[in-house]
Amino acid sequence: MADAPPIVEIKVRDNGPYKVTGPVRVIDPEGGVFELPPGDAIVLCRCGQSQTKPFCDASHKSGFESCARAARTQH
Repeated sequence: MADAPPIVEIKVRDNGPYKVTGPVRVIDPEGGVFELPPGDAIVLCRCGQSQTKPFCDASHKSGFESCARAARTQH
């Protein structure tokens, strides 16, 4: 029996970034690639203020507010 593929987890943090646990590949508009191995984590900016976009640099701590919740959908 084959092992199940690793699960990618995306956590929405209240008033903060998305925490993404890999494996995942981030590709920027110019084709730059950032590979995240299984089990490692990165945080992605939601506030738009980061100087290291798409990654979070904690700029959201200057006043960003969002407490988004995942909507339940039927498949």
